[in-house]
Amino acid sequence: MIQKLSLAFVLLISPFILLSQEEKPEVLTPELLWSLGRVSLMDVSPDEQTIVYGVTYYDIEENSGSTDLYSVKVDGSNGKKPVQLTNTPKSEYNAQFRPDGKKIGFLRGGHLWEMDINGTQVNKVSEELMIGFKYSPDGSKILFIRDVNYGEPDPLTEGLPKASARIIDDLMYRHWDHWEDESYSNIFVASYSNGKLGEAKNIMNEPFDSPLMPFGGMEQIAWSPDGKSIAYTCKKLSGVEYAQSTDSNIYLYDLESGKTRNLSNGMKGYDMEPVFSKDGRYIAWNSMKTPGYEADRSRIFIYDTKSRESWEMTSGLDESTNHPRWSKDARQVYFTAGRLGTYQIYMVDFDNNGKMRQCSNGNYNYGNVFVTDRFIIATRMSMSQPTEIVKITKDAARAIPLTFTNEEALNNIDLGKVRKEVITTTDGKPMHTWVIYPPNFDENKTYPALLYCQGGPQSAVSQFWSYRWNFQMMAANGYIVVAPNRRGLPSFGTEWNEEISGDWGGQAMDDLLSAIDSLKQKPYIDENRLGAVGASFGGYSVYWLAGNHDKRFKTFISHCGLFNLESWYGTTEELFFANHDLEGPYWQQNLPETYKMDSPHDYVRNWDTPMLVIHNQKDFRVPVSEGMQAFQAAQVQGIPSRFLYFPDEGHWVLKPQNGILWQRVFFDWLDRSLKP
Repeated sequence: MIQKLSLAFVLLISPFILLSQEEKPEVLTPELLWSLGRVSLMDVSPDEQTIVYGVTYYDIEENSGSTDLYSVKVDGSNGKKPVQLTNTPKSEYNAQFRPDGKKIGFLRGGHLWEMDINGTQVNKVSEELMIGFKYSPDGSKILFIRDVNYGEPDPLTEGLPKASARIIDDLMYRHWDHWEDESYSNIFVASYSNGKLGEAKNIMNEPFDSPLMPFGGMEQIAWSPDGKSIAYTCKKLSGVEYAQSTDSNIYLYDLESGKTRNLSNGMKGYDMEPVFSKDGRYIAWNSMKTPGYEADRSRIFIYDTKSRESWEMTSGLDESTNHPRWSKDARQVYFTAGRLGTYQIYMVDFDNNGKMRQCSNGNYNYGNVFVTDRFIIATRMSMSQPTEIVKITKDAARAIPLTFTNEEALNNIDLGKVRKEVITTTDGKPMHTWVIYPPNFDENKTYPALLYCQGGPQSAVSQFWSYRWNFQMMAANGYIVVAPNRRGLPSFGTEWNEEISGDWGGQAMDDLLSAIDSLKQKPYIDENRLGAVGASFGGYSVYWLAGNHDKRFKTFISHCGLFNLESWYGTTEELFFANHDLEGPYWQQNLPETYKMDSPHDYVRNWDTPMLVIHNQKDFRVPVSEGMQAFQAAQVQGIPSRFLYFPDEGHWVLKPQNGILWQRVFFDWLDRSLKP
């Protein structure tokens, strides 16, 4: 039992431990999970006949991954045998067809390469360092992004080449998982002809990032169809103002005049991902209204380049809408939106009075949409299947698989059933809850159950396939997983999504308890063997439940969770999130109620249950001191506890051996506390 563990045990994880491969299992294991190919859809050929995509495989012994490029035909004539285009130790990424359809361009080692569409005749185009690139529509130019250093050496460091200190005078000195180095991603444009690149020009020349850090990609930059202008996303702020604001804008740069215009000036929330209509008249983009609110309802705005007027296309919808894509005739806009714990593709038809139609269906998450004349090409995943590529008929009647990357591996293992339950909350509202059952589930037996607490806090428990919080992995280890879409999660309307802000420890926590209280009544769930697990805000939820669960649970696992709201406010980096959800800093004269009622550290006196704490050194969103405080509180009170610490990971666990060890420690802890 866990009680026999040393109370002073701290597990320090090195990224260099070598793990041995196990034989192919009949249920999902960490080793099998990390052996699966991770599919990324990159482009569709100009003639709409061929798809180029990437597959990333990880080498556990080498503790690294590599992405190779593949192609399949849209008509499915490849069957289940894609064409492998590259096979090198280095990764190939950002692949796209040249506008004439004769070549595929891609990045390898930070440089632009091209090859014939069958993978032959591979040539290096340029020595220019690039993070991402795009051909102009006529193929005469290329834009690319590259870091530019705008910093100046501090004179105080003169003669001290081995000094390792940082001199910091403003905020955003670190972001997500890295320290700021005064380098910013800027956009460059160069002429291009027959595999040759001309002299590059920086069209920004200012210390701001485009795309946005830390997760923005080339989807945030777009060529106009005539190749005469570039629309891009940028947040032109710095220091404290940058840390407290979500005011990114859409800028339009004219190549001939060299002038830049702000298209979303005065719109104070996030504005991102500009996309031109095929005739060049309109630009669509994602937009949020509320300043500082990163989880606001995302709308799709349309801008008319002739009248210079803009309007919301999705004003009648109650859900967030994202990633607009134009039809070729500019009469329809396709996009993705949450729907009851899934993400589906929708279309607005301007020829039919702006009527909206759902273009996909089923318990899946769809994304990365390409619209052709006859089909929609997209990625699709579920809790039971990692990402693959499908084509969807325009009448939404069928979704036809085009890639089968992991079919053979998954056919050899047993997966658990995924079912939907609707739970009534304490305030009488229906709550969508996913329940994942062990393989070969027998309702005449009893099973331990895990309450999965979602992070975000505004991030739906949708049909995602995770390589860490993998529900099928939990089910394969003999656990029933209860995954509620508690208050504060999208795809259930704006009101439901917004009810968590300023009330982290209120109705959202009641919703989590309602889910487990309802499901534990099932005869096959052993109410004496319940655990609660989660990361980020889910880790916060675990810490909060530990002090307020009234002996429901026998164990807890918190990964990168928020423990003390005051110390977290003082150490996190994107303050706009903390300012919105906690309603400002902790030193206000009129202290927000959330600081008085919702901080888990205020309930530590009630802790009485074993706890595994996991935290990562390079997590700057929820700094490692939060996990250290929680572990120390458990240890001082004599509560059986363990600290799993990763010195080389950020908010997530991305290295193969770290990921496998994470799973091993996770299930070792659960098995010794929830199984006989």
